Amino acid sequence: MPIIVQKYGGSSVADVQKIQKVADRVAAAKSSGKDVVVVVSAMGDTTDDLLALAKQVSESPARRELDMLLSAGERISMALLSMALNARGIPAVSFTGSQSGIVTNDAHTNARIVEVRPFRVQDELERGKVVIVAGYQGVSYRRDVTTLGRGGSDTTAVALAAALDAEACEIYSDVEGVYTADPRVVPNARRLSELSYEEMQELAESGAKVLNAQAVEFAKDRGIAIYARATRGGNETIVRKQPPPAPGRVVGVASETGLVVVTTAAGPLTTLVALIDRLEQRQVGGKQLLFQEWPKVGGTSSLVLDLENLHEYAALRRELEKELGDRVQFREGVGAVSCIGAGINSTFTNLRRALAILIEDGVSVLATSTSSFRISFLVEQAAVAGAVRRLHDELVTEGVPAPTDS
Repeated sequence: MPIIVQKYGGSSVADVQKIQKVADRVAAAKSSGKDVVVVVSAMGDTTDDLLALAKQVSESPARRELDMLLSAGERISMALLSMALNARGIPAVSFTGSQSGIVTNDAHTNARIVEVRPFRVQDELERGKVVIVAGYQGVSYRRDVTTLGRGGSDTTAVALAAALDAEACEIYSDVEGVYTADPRVVPNARRLSELSYEEMQELAESGAKVLNAQAVEFAKDRGIAIYARATRGGNETIVRKQPPPAPGRVVGVASETGLVVVTTAAGPLTTLVALIDRLEQRQVGGKQLLFQEWPKVGGTSSLVLDLENLHEYAALRRELEKELGDRVQFREGVGAVSCIGAGINSTFTNLRRALAILIEDGVSVLATSTSSFRISFLVEQAAVAGAVRRLHDELVTEGVPAPTDS
């Protein structure tokens, strides 16, 4: 039978009543003649609550132990959903990430999937069961439990869909697909009916939280269509391979807050190497890195870090200041605003218009970077929301207006 993989986010399984509704949806999919694999997130705010609990015990919890703690949330969801399905007469079995064959590297709290060995999942599907998998987690080659960072349940779902050669991967959350901006920031944001893999990946990497960037990467590699839907039903966004559109369109504006810029100034290249070595020891990844060598001055570098998956920032800062002294500086309270679209930089038109808008609004641009699909600006965190609204109103040309209440 054809296989579909469904993923349900934390808001979709936030309480027992919502889990029962998910069980009804899964049962309907199974009754339609599909083999069904379901990936679940932790219930509601469980992960945040567990992280807060850890911080009460230690300012800088050991990353390995943090993974042991945080991975518990998804195991609760998977067991409850399996119980709900079995109570309906739908045979179901739940697996942790390690039991389902999700193998990762050993970067605790922000691991990447390197291989999927879904033998137990396949065996249970052949027995006619629905398989429920705990998202956001796997097992390293050292046999340690790992977690996959923000949005990791998306990655679990798409990786399993690829390994099982599923016909589709359905991502359910509390929003009807992918919007041109966060509707909480831009009330007139529009739903996108379709997106290319590349556009979706850039949106995800720039802060859009509907889908995870690594998940989109898996889908692109295997040509799997992703359907982003609301659990309550309604519209959707399909992410798949698309022919190149007319260059220059802006499909959306994404943003991030909680960024830190780490700068080394007037030093040799070895200063940057020392910075990278220290980050590597703590398994910290950077978002953007720029190094420049200036005559008579030496090298300068800037690196952007995201605090969301960096649980030991205070300790890291103390280490770097002790090791590098005044050669390293930190700028906190930084955010990023990014315009996304295929061929967005085929000319300077979009960059010029965006800069004019920010200048007109008095926004201080701390840095600018571009790619073939993205224009990004680092700004003060307090300016992010206003910049998103203005850039969206002036530059975005895509999307379907959300229906209005009559």
